[in-house]
Amino acid sequence: MASHRKLRAAAVVCAAVAVAGPASAAAWAAPPAAVRAAVQETAPLLPVPAPSPSPDPFADLTPDEIVDRAVTATQSATSLRMAGRVFSEGQRLDIDFAVNDRDECTGLMKIDGGTAELRRVDDFTYMKGDEAFWRVSMASQGMSEPQIDATIELVKGRWLKIAPGQAGSSDLSGVCDLKGLLASLDEDKAEPGTLIRGPDGEVDGTPVATLVKKETGEETGTETTEPETTAPGTTEPEPVKPETTTVSVSQEGKPYILKMVKTGGEEPGSMMLSDFDKPVDVVVPPASETVDLSKLGGTSA
Repeated sequence: MASHRKLRAAAVVCAAVAVAGPASAAAWAAPPAAVRAAVQETAPLLPVPAPSPSPDPFADLTPDEIVDRAVTATQSATSLRMAGRVFSEGQRLDIDFAVNDRDECTGLMKIDGGTAELRRVDDFTYMKGDEAFWRVSMASQGMSEPQIDATIELVKGRWLKIAPGQAGSSDLSGVCDLKGLLASLDEDKAEPGTLIRGPDGEVDGTPVATLVKKETGEETGTETTEPETTAPGTTEPEPVKPETTTVSVSQEGKPYILKMVKTGGEEPGSMMLSDFDKPVDVVVPPASETVDLSKLGGTSA
């Protein structure tokens, strides 16, 4: 899913910008308890089977037409909440964000055992990570233990404030860009005729139609020709399984996309969408609990 890549990129920027400081960097806040049970699961789940409503609102539509309506409806939302889990390049990213069309958001992300909260309002981004988040992030940037300890002392228990124009500000804003995130839905639509309608189900008690797209091994790069000789003592990489993408579309009210699940491929994951058009209340952290990004410049030397 294109939106998955954008979310993961924002998480990486969180780590790189915050721990490296402006000089080298130039070269989400619900509490942890608010993360949904779906994010805690070890694997994404497909919709729970359920009888379809009567009458079926999509009875006269092809799978492609259902998805077109779903994408249009979802892109019309002024706000929503997204929660899920994405795997990319061996890393697991859990997110739970509320986002609106004014580029404001509040939420939480977990990556490599660490947790960070993020808020964006009035073009300022505020990020607060726990020690595990900062240590894992700084170590991945090649910082020494003394540098890590010094930086943690500056940011521990405080919000990192990133102003417009500072390093990473534009990249971090991507996670709060509702229009940009929803625009990527067009990229995720299947080629005409490649979708099938699966069994109807339920997402959080709402009846849904499920649309399934299965890619072939050739499309995902898993088809092989002549087997290559493997050097002694080495192991061949496991082939990537073909992708299967399942989209769950609400059969009640507007045909919003309520869940997207991708299995196989290089970036499997599951994302749930909810709270459409509900207000997003972003609280600005007190000045006494923030530290400006520029204050970290001297810690990366």
